[in-house]
Amino acid sequence: MYAKTLGATTMGVDGIIIDVELDVSAGLPSFDIVGMANTMVKESKERVRTAIKNSGIKLNADKVMVNLAPAGIRKDSSGLDLPIAIALLAAYNSFPEVNLEKYVFMAELSLDGECRSIPGVLPMVIKAKEIGATAVFVAQENANEACLVDGINVYGIANLAQLVGFLQGTAEMTPAQPEEFAIDTELTNDFCDVQGQFTAKRAFEIAAAGGHNLIMGGSPGSGKTLLAKCLSSILPAMTPEEALEVTKIYSVAGLLKDNSGLITQRPFRSPHHTISSAAMIGGGSIPRPGEVTLSHNGVLFLDELPEFSKATLECLRQPLEDGEVSISRVNATLRFPSRIILIAALNPCPCGYYGDPDKECTCSPMEIKRYNRKISGPLLDRIDIQLHVPRVSYQEITSTKKAENSAHIRARVVKARNIQLQRFRGLNIFCNAQMNHAQIKKFCCLSPEAQTLLEQAFYSKNLSARSYDRIIKVAQTVADLSNSAIIEAQHIAEALQLRNDIFSSFE
Repeated sequence: MYAKTLGATTMGVDGIIIDVELDVSAGLPSFDIVGMANTMVKESKERVRTAIKNSGIKLNADKVMVNLAPAGIRKDSSGLDLPIAIALLAAYNSFPEVNLEKYVFMAELSLDGECRSIPGVLPMVIKAKEIGATAVFVAQENANEACLVDGINVYGIANLAQLVGFLQGTAEMTPAQPEEFAIDTELTNDFCDVQGQFTAKRAFEIAAAGGHNLIMGGSPGSGKTLLAKCLSSILPAMTPEEALEVTKIYSVAGLLKDNSGLITQRPFRSPHHTISSAAMIGGGSIPRPGEVTLSHNGVLFLDELPEFSKATLECLRQPLEDGEVSISRVNATLRFPSRIILIAALNPCPCGYYGDPDKECTCSPMEIKRYNRKISGPLLDRIDIQLHVPRVSYQEITSTKKAENSAHIRARVVKARNIQLQRFRGLNIFCNAQMNHAQIKKFCCLSPEAQTLLEQAFYSKNLSARSYDRIIKVAQTVADLSNSAIIEAQHIAEALQLRNDIFSSFE
């Protein structure tokens, strides 16, 4: 007796449909699973057999063989429990009137037959729709996530017995409807709480408007961390395409809360400096998203940058340049999206007071050199904005004058981003920082005076080709904030001012 159902798993941030082929034959009782199944999937035979028994269904003790195809892809999802169970019941002719190949099943089974949620449901449902499936069956906790995909029926099931009754026609079920969730728009940090630091605020406004990477250095207590945390308050809302990308990533990573819907807030990730390279960039025997991918379409904040290991920092080169992470394993090469705004903060030396006008540094020249050596030139070259954040004066701290709030700054940022969305319509890029060299030549128009100023800076500062491109991209953002159709000399001048050598500013 042969039966076939459809399940799903993930590879990278995409879903893959798995053909679950099952054959029941006479012989010594056994239950074997083939098709590159890992330990989690192989253990499903115990969960499936016990869940069926505890659901009140009796089966003969026969020889059962399960094949998970395609066989060349490693399977690691406990969500294959449900399609295996349905295939086993179908092999005993439990659903003679149902074409099971129109449905995709994805849920983990408990020993009493309850359906449990699994990670990665959203990309799995997207793939199910692509192959023409008419319905998907998921755990109730995953139903709202699955409902983000239009054009396919989603059934949230509580247990195996409920699904069996539906497929046999003895019980009714209605497709799930997405639940509405209130969006939390409360801001915990606002730029009006940052006293002084007008140059830094302007730099953060430009970074938010164009999606530019930014590094800031200064003495301890100058406000670097607070500035970074305030960035989220001025970032524009994600487009529907960006929100779906982020939700897929968090679904695969298992970071979506039960019954949560579309993620609408841009991610803000701030890993500790002890993080490993694999956790930062992604990895594992079956690669999972790292911090740079979890920050996709949002912010990755690295506080105390020189405290990170040099190997971890060098891993950032590719995602900062290409907007994606490529991880190769024996069976496949996976690509994870990583279009991020990198915000980094550092002290000039281990004690933090090198170059401080008011407090003497206690570090030796060798200690300072060793401390800053972790940050390589190629990595710094990929950071668009580099600025020094001085300590705030007593008069600024005690001033009762209220600074400009984030809402006003955000309005200017949104206006500039809308200009960019119109500029890049149909190109799958959303801000100036994502332009490549060809797109810079196509979209960025410099006035003759701006060309002259940039040429002078190119030779006097010994700029690289990458630096040249990034200065133009920052200048384009400044022009967008000024609502200027072309890049003028003052826009280039501001972009150059925001790209001073971060270490020379301490001297």
